[in-house]
Amino acid sequence: MIVMKFGGTSVEDATAIRRLVSIVRTQLPRQPIVVVSAMGKTTNGLLECARLAAAGEMLTAQTKLDGIAAHHCKTAEQLALPGELNELISDLQKRFAALRATLGEIQRTGAITPQLSDAVSANGELLSSLVVAAAFRAHGIKGVWVDVRPLMQTNDDFTRAVVQFETANPQLHAGFTAALADGGVPVTQGFIGSTAEGATTTIGRGGSDFSASIIGAALDADEIQIWTDVDGIMTTDPRIVAEAAKVKVISFAEASELAYFGAKVLHPSTLLPAMAKEIPVCVRNSRRPEVEGTAIVRHAAQSQALVKAIACKRGLTVINVTSDRMLMAHGFLARLFTVFDKHETPVDMVATSEVSVSMTLDDTRHLEGLLADLQSFGEVTVERDQALICLVGENLKYTPGVAARIFSSIVDVNVSMISHGASAINVSFIVADGVAEKAIKALHREFFSTLDAATFEAPAVAQAVA
Repeated sequence: MIVMKFGGTSVEDATAIRRLVSIVRTQLPRQPIVVVSAMGKTTNGLLECARLAAAGEMLTAQTKLDGIAAHHCKTAEQLALPGELNELISDLQKRFAALRATLGEIQRTGAITPQLSDAVSANGELLSSLVVAAAFRAHGIKGVWVDVRPLMQTNDDFTRAVVQFETANPQLHAGFTAALADGGVPVTQGFIGSTAEGATTTIGRGGSDFSASIIGAALDADEIQIWTDVDGIMTTDPRIVAEAAKVKVISFAEASELAYFGAKVLHPSTLLPAMAKEIPVCVRNSRRPEVEGTAIVRHAAQSQALVKAIACKRGLTVINVTSDRMLMAHGFLARLFTVFDKHETPVDMVATSEVSVSMTLDDTRHLEGLLADLQSFGEVTVERDQALICLVGENLKYTPGVAARIFSSIVDVNVSMISHGASAINVSFIVADGVAEKAIKALHREFFSTLDAATFEAPAVAQAVA
């Protein structure tokens, strides 16, 4: 059994969904479970409708929602069997009727609570999965629509709910085992779940990948496939470096570091359930299914390449706390970090000296209260619009000369924080957001001007030129 997750661009319209159907057909002997994201930019559109309703612009919100509904109904008409079309359109219209009721509630209160936000945004996946399941049946495949919400039980931390694995795992196993019976191809939703009381939740933006991994682990899948719009994990963002190459094979640890530190191909939490069960994950391109993609495995073969990839996390905020009380003191950092715990704010990177500590944040929702509490520790300064650049590769910590190569290649870029040694496979540092792309280009030239053929596949254009 395998789990196949398809992202928004893989289900954005009828053409994309037909490609999806043809891809899944090739995998039918492996008993696929299909997990889908919302169509294209639907989630952003739905949340914009909620924002407009909260601002009292209900007519504009309704008009935008009507456009989203029209796109889904048009796609359904292009894909569904004639005998199923009326029922499918009815199901879609029921979802949009519920959405309109939720927007009405938001308009009346003038506020989007986290629970109402989830009630709106969860519909993207519910809508797309209905259409995809119908498309399978129209192509002679037994598509079985599965509402994942009662199976994927979470807590009630709306917009970033935590899955309750002890309850969810057996429910997921039982629910999808039943749906697979008699050649069924389950089609379900990523990103969403529900509380024990039945309230709809989401597990964070990008959580569809995580959902697929959770389902795969719960059913001890043979493989988890993440189908997206790129050929796999790249040496860096090809929008910054056009000649970025595809990584053929990478370890769980390396891929996890890249995801956490800004690589957009995978959600940061995706690999955790797969790693626990040692289930291989493959990242592939639904627009180019003939390309093998990137295999993510427990232990990748030894590579001649020192660096596998460069990731970047942008829009960060750096907080600096300076205090003479740190000098020769114990317990200072423990007390300092209780403030971050109080304000439920995670820290990405930390650097300390005898009298100061610097921390990077990408979640600044509680920044005002956080800064107010930190004032009691000493002088507090804030640097906004920063970027964290991360180089990932095997044994970076134990390879002489790594730091020299990194920083000599960006001698004209100011570096404000460095982390080297905290992880054996990661070197990270902070630069101003405005120079991040310049630094990435220079680093890519330094480490990827020559490619190890066993580890990387050069882009087609570069191969043709060569």
